[in-house]
Amino acid sequence: MKYGILTFDEPERNTSRKIIHIDMDAFYASVEVRENPSLRGKPVIIARHPKENGGRGVVATASYEARKFGIHSAMSAQKAYELCPEGIFVSGNFELYRSISEEIRAIFKRYTDLIQPLSLDEAYLDITENKINLNSATLIARKIQKDIYRELALTCSAGVSYNKFLAKLASDFKKPSGITVIPPDDAHDFLTSLPIEKYYGVGKKSVEKMHALEIYKGQDLYERSEMDLVTHFGKMGHSLYRKVRGIDDSPVVADRTRKSVGKERTFLDDLNSEEEVTQSLRQLANQTFASLKKHQKHGKTVVLKIRYNDFSTLTRRKTFPNYIVDAEELFVSALRIFEEEGSLAKGIRLLGITVTSLDPVLFENIPLQLWTKQQDNQAKEAENGD
Repeated sequence: MKYGILTFDEPERNTSRKIIHIDMDAFYASVEVRENPSLRGKPVIIARHPKENGGRGVVATASYEARKFGIHSAMSAQKAYELCPEGIFVSGNFELYRSISEEIRAIFKRYTDLIQPLSLDEAYLDITENKINLNSATLIARKIQKDIYRELALTCSAGVSYNKFLAKLASDFKKPSGITVIPPDDAHDFLTSLPIEKYYGVGKKSVEKMHALEIYKGQDLYERSEMDLVTHFGKMGHSLYRKVRGIDDSPVVADRTRKSVGKERTFLDDLNSEEEVTQSLRQLANQTFASLKKHQKHGKTVVLKIRYNDFSTLTRRKTFPNYIVDAEELFVSALRIFEEEGSLAKGIRLLGITVTSLDPVLFENIPLQLWTKQQDNQAKEAENGD
């Protein structure tokens, strides 16, 4: 502080880490092509055909052939059809996608245990210290790409750098099947030449605000003072000031103390009936309870999340006096919350079940046969002095 003016010290970069960001290429669509090779080279759209459901539903992802028509995830299926009437619509098999995602993570574990999944199809890996004692992050990234392709017949893109922010940006640079490396000496030129809308974490509204401030590229952002950025963007201003300088000290978090365990699903087609809701809640309850068992946790608070087709979201919770003991009890609890608070007046595009107020499961009551009949007879004989 000098003369009442707040000043900031120039932050320093930590370039000691080696981070890889792996992003599967058009994951859901690529899995469908693998399962059905006749789809190869064709515009594949993961969504129900709008003619089958009255034009409802959204695109989960699309093959690169479909993307050439302007189709992208979260676009309405109807719009995708208008852009590409010859597109091949596939409803999707999310159980299969989850299973393959687990296989991909098993490959990651050959190289490091510091893995932070972001979704089914992407993850950060910290390989500063790795299981194969290889000093080159680039070579490890190539090995992972080869393993995934050889074992799963799928491709991925990789970004390699000294922090998560740069690795994430890099993985998107040469898709599909590409690898981009940003060493410390190249970070400044890479970031200052990048269009501001390419900065990970900068949303559409922020881009519009930046353009209004004549910030179009990283160089424009770099020339702004930290105070100026904080004035216009609040806490985000601090982050932007550091990121354009290649600074991101956030760790790759593999193991964290869980405060909640939950599963949610976005539906390609809106749910409009009690039967559909009931079936989906049962599946989510089974998945959530399986995750609770895996992490050896149990809880008393059930949270139900509902997102309607107009994107309005309802979240309701209920705390019970005792721990939830099985998937059926979890399902019934969530269903009762839905019956009390939910609605079918608007189509439902997402459902989620979460259990909070977690505690570790320290022991499980298991009935043990401590005494056999023979032991009982021996005890009686001893008591009689025989």
